[in-house]
Amino acid sequence: MSETLLSHAVGAVKRARRTAGRIRRRVERINTVPALGTRGRARPTLKPVHLSVLGGRTFNLAVPSPRRSGEVAEAFLIFERRDQRHIVAMELESPPHGPVLLTATTGLRHARHDAPEASGPRLTDGVWRLTVEISDTKGRKARFGITAPPAYAADGPTLSSPPSPSSGAVFRPMRSVDGQSMIKVTGPRLGAELIAFDLRWDRISVRGRLLAGGSPAEFTAEAVRRGGTASVPIRAEWDGDRFAFDVPLDAMAKGRAKGVWDIQMRSGRNRIKIGRRLSDVRHPKKVFRTPFRTIATEGGALLRVHAHLTAAGNLAVSSTVISTKETV
Repeated sequence: MSETLLSHAVGAVKRARRTAGRIRRRVERINTVPALGTRGRARPTLKPVHLSVLGGRTFNLAVPSPRRSGEVAEAFLIFERRDQRHIVAMELESPPHGPVLLTATTGLRHARHDAPEASGPRLTDGVWRLTVEISDTKGRKARFGITAPPAYAADGPTLSSPPSPSSGAVFRPMRSVDGQSMIKVTGPRLGAELIAFDLRWDRISVRGRLLAGGSPAEFTAEAVRRGGTASVPIRAEWDGDRFAFDVPLDAMAKGRAKGVWDIQMRSGRNRIKIGRRLSDVRHPKKVFRTPFRTIATEGGALLRVHAHLTAAGNLAVSSTVISTKETV
């Protein structure tokens, strides 16, 4: 390799390292909350072997035990925020290789938006401190903080902190300014979640539910033509906060050869698009692929339709008129 090519290669490596460093520092700033991990005097910390929130609501923790297995009587993981405390029992595990571990797995719930009968700590909005409390066989107690794991920066197919599929709340692992692990809880926004849509030979059926305590009495469904003001009302059937309806393809096709329609809910002047958001998929349009279909409607029209998700995860229907009852 010539000196010129070697110089270019070394420069490229240095630039890549500087870029990776900037990205890592930026991710750390985003994932850092302006709060201390402890109150008062700093306590010793444990470096986690694993800490994550999987599936939007399942909290997993494994930390090395600071005591021998025979010295630990019981151990607890404590979620703390102001005067609120939630305690989860931890288990002692002895892997074939490595130190003895204290582990905890629990479902996280939002205090307001999850069902009352759901198990697991019910957390309110805000930042929660994490503490491990250990009691030894002599009755002595010791409390430890948890060191925040390194920030993980990735743009893969899944989100690092997806919303909870039960409530839409986000339970996001964060780090304090003094480097300890915390959980930030953010409640869901008012929305309409798409549960499923069925493509049949004569209709498109949609099922969904309202999020964040929306009242069915305040909402009506509609299809709005993209690029214009035309809208078609949709008659929805309600079961609590859940709704179901058939897309009014006949009404959408009248006088229009082709168009793309957004399916949404309306409450007064507020419009809420129906979409798939309670998942960890980063690019829903690329993942949730649906076929085009030729549909013969009850009104006698023959349509080429495509019910699909947009890049933002919203439900849309494109419709092209092949023939109508008058032309047959």
